[in-house]
Amino acid sequence: MSRFVQLHVLTSYPPSNLNRDDTGRPKTAVMGDALRLRVSSQSHKRAWRTSEIFEGALAGHIGTRTKDMGKRVFAELIAAGASEKNAREWARLIVGKFGKLKSEKKSDKGEDLQIEQLAHFSPEEIEAIGDLTQTCATRNSGPTDEELTLLRTPRKAVDIAMFGRMLADSPAFNMEAAVQVAHAITVHRSAVEDDYFSAVDDLNDGLTDKGAAHIGERSYGAGLFYLYICIDRALLAENLGDDQALTSSALRAFINAVTKVSPTGMQNSHASRAYASYVLAEKGDQQPRSLAQAFLKPIKPFEGEDMLEKSVKALEARRDNFDKVYGACADVRYAINAETGEGSLDELIRFAQE
Repeated sequence: MSRFVQLHVLTSYPPSNLNRDDTGRPKTAVMGDALRLRVSSQSHKRAWRTSEIFEGALAGHIGTRTKDMGKRVFAELIAAGASEKNAREWARLIVGKFGKLKSEKKSDKGEDLQIEQLAHFSPEEIEAIGDLTQTCATRNSGPTDEELTLLRTPRKAVDIAMFGRMLADSPAFNMEAAVQVAHAITVHRSAVEDDYFSAVDDLNDGLTDKGAAHIGERSYGAGLFYLYICIDRALLAENLGDDQALTSSALRAFINAVTKVSPTGMQNSHASRAYASYVLAEKGDQQPRSLAQAFLKPIKPFEGEDMLEKSVKALEARRDNFDKVYGACADVRYAINAETGEGSLDELIRFAQE
């Protein structure tokens, strides 16, 4: 089995704000002395792992990333008949195994039931927490030290297997990510533009006041994005306990999500949903490498040229030149191109699985 699968993805987005910075503007990056629009890897991974595609294909094999597991445990204990004092004490003991508690003092907001940092709970751990919660409620006594050994090495959570997790206080239960995702950048120069808008009050008849009820400004950008992904299939299989069927299902769900699921930022305002226009997949045991260098010089089509076509040519030229200089950088390749109608998603998935 080839160890690595690399994906080079080109996706065109219309005016949108897929991934905002702290001022509400689309994220950007300077590359090749040119300003580009950018979508962070965190934004993509969040969209993929919470998508209907993932949930439908991998039900029972997705973790939960939260600070608030203690609140859930507390609510379940109360519902099972435990006193508020006992429920709070036992919930703190249980969730404290996954991170440092946020506060020692009881809070109306439940901060004393929260952990300071997001923890990624695997399905096995959630099941163990649920079982212990019910046990404590049934016998009306708190958990023992032995019962509080709740941390598990995840073997069923596909999202943890792919994107990893870190538990600073319990490094033995960390998991190295099997999927590396780069920040997506536009292949061409891009500008963030501002949209001035107004809203009209439906009950304003305009007889005394013709002004808008609200005015505002939002930022957006549009472009053709390049996204690079590297999948370590051997590590993915190891992270999933060498369950080949689950590994195969994970790859299918992942590639479906990568090619079809857009980041969720301001979707209601822009309907910026897009499928990938072009995907080049490569397999082999060779050291992986991105093809982002193909776009150090921003793509700038001349009159009559197509942006996607020129980008595909630049990508493939960089791939071929790497092969000439370093030797074959992959054993086998497969591509789909929605512009020319070449290839199919099903074949791309089979290529990654085999």
